[in-house]
Amino acid sequence: MAASPLHGKEATVIYPSEPTPSTVLSLSALDSQLFLRFTIEYLLVYRPRPGLDSLATVARVKSALAKALVPYYPLAGRVRAKQEGSGLLEVVCLGQGAVFIEAVDRESTIDDFERAPRYVTQWRKLLSLYVADVLKGVPPLVVQLTWLRDGAAALGIGFNHCVCDGIGSAEFLNLFTELSTSRHNELGGGHSLPKPVWDRHLMNSSSSRQQHAHTRASSVSHLEFNRVADLCGFVSRFSNERLVPTSITFDKRRLNELRKLALSTSRPSELAYTSFEVLSAHVWRSWARSLNLPSNQILKLLFSINVRNRVKPSLPSGYYGNAFVLGCAQTRVKDLTEKGLGHAAMLVKKAKERVDSEYVKSVIDSVSQTRACPDSVGVLIVSQWSRLGLERVDFGMGRPTQVGPICCDRYCLFLPVFNQTDAVKVMVAVPTSAVDKYEHLAKCLCW
Repeated sequence: MAASPLHGKEATVIYPSEPTPSTVLSLSALDSQLFLRFTIEYLLVYRPRPGLDSLATVARVKSALAKALVPYYPLAGRVRAKQEGSGLLEVVCLGQGAVFIEAVDRESTIDDFERAPRYVTQWRKLLSLYVADVLKGVPPLVVQLTWLRDGAAALGIGFNHCVCDGIGSAEFLNLFTELSTSRHNELGGGHSLPKPVWDRHLMNSSSSRQQHAHTRASSVSHLEFNRVADLCGFVSRFSNERLVPTSITFDKRRLNELRKLALSTSRPSELAYTSFEVLSAHVWRSWARSLNLPSNQILKLLFSINVRNRVKPSLPSGYYGNAFVLGCAQTRVKDLTEKGLGHAAMLVKKAKERVDSEYVKSVIDSVSQTRACPDSVGVLIVSQWSRLGLERVDFGMGRPTQVGPICCDRYCLFLPVFNQTDAVKVMVAVPTSAVDKYEHLAKCLCW
C-alpha cells in the first residue's frame, strides 16, 4: 500500500553549531555486529497546542539540533567499514551533518495513532528518509517534524544503531530537548546530563584475552547464536505472509494479575518476577500458540540486557555506544505452551541472571572472532522502549501522547503509555493467519 503524500516537505542538512574534531573514530566489536546495521526509528506524537508558532518551533528545534551535534559530533559523521577487512566499523567525523525534514500531512490526525497502524509501513511517511544500508554514506541521524491535519505534530527520529543503543539515543534526546527549551538555561547549561563518552575500546576484545578467545567463547553457552532446525517453514512464513500490526495495553492491574498467575504456576523457590519477565513470557506464549507450530519446534525469546553496570569495571556514565548483549530464553513449543506462565517467566529470569562480566566478555570474543550473529528461526525479539524515558521528550510542544516505532514489524516493542507510569503497550506484527488468535490469547490472562 502506498503511503499518503506529504506536502511542503523540505530537507535541510544541519551542521554542528561549533567546530568539531576532524577525525576517524573506531566503533566497538558490539557496535559492529551484523544484526545492528539498521536504523532505530522512534515516532513521538504531540497534541495540538493552540497558539503554537510552528515557524518558531521549527527554528528552535533546528538550532537545538545543531548545538547537540557539538558534543555528539559522531552523529554528524558517516559510518563506514574499516578497510583492513576486520569486520569492524568506524565513523568518519568531518562535521558532515545530520538531516532535518519538515513536512505537512493533510490526512492524518492525532486520533490515528491511538491504535495500531493498518499495515506495517503506514507511518513510514513520518520518517521519509529511509536508510536501507547504513554504511552507504548516509547521515547517522535523521529528524522529521510533520504537522498533522488537526494541528498535532509527529516527530520521527532515526539513529544509526551502530553508533548508539537505545539508552545512548535517549541521552542524546535528553540534551536535544533541553537545548530546545528554557530548561537548558534553568539547569545551568545542562549540567544535570552526563557528558557523552566515546571510549568504544571498552567493548572490544582486549589483546590480553585474544589468545584465549576461542576457549572462552566455547566454554560459555550462547543460545542466542546457536542455530536450530526450521521444522515448519518458519522463516518463509514470516517473509511471505502479510504481517498485521497489533497493539495491546497492559495496565498495572493486568500486570499484577500476570505476576500472580506466574507465581501460581511456578516452583516454590521462585519468589518473585519483574513486570518485564511475566509480560515477555505471556506475550511469547501467546505468540507461539497463535502460530500453531509443531510441538518439537525450538523457540527463542531474545531481549537486550544493558551491561553498563554488569561489566567490571562498569562503563563510564555517558557511554552511548551499544552496551547490551542479548538475553536468550529457549524451549520447545510443547513446554512453552503447556507448562504454564511460571515456566516461561523462569526461563526469562534465568536468561537475565546468566549475564555477568565474564558472559559479556565471551560475547565480545564471539562476535570479534567468528562474527557470531543470532539466527531468525523460531525467534521472537523483544525490545523494552518503556524504560528509555521517551515519554518525557518535550521540545516545547508538551510531552508526547503516543510513543512507538515508525514501522510496526515482527520485532516486539514494550512502549510507555501516556500518563500511566506503570502501564506498558505491546506492539508486534503477526502473520495474518495468526493475528486474531494472538490478540485473543494476549488479552486473556487466565491460561
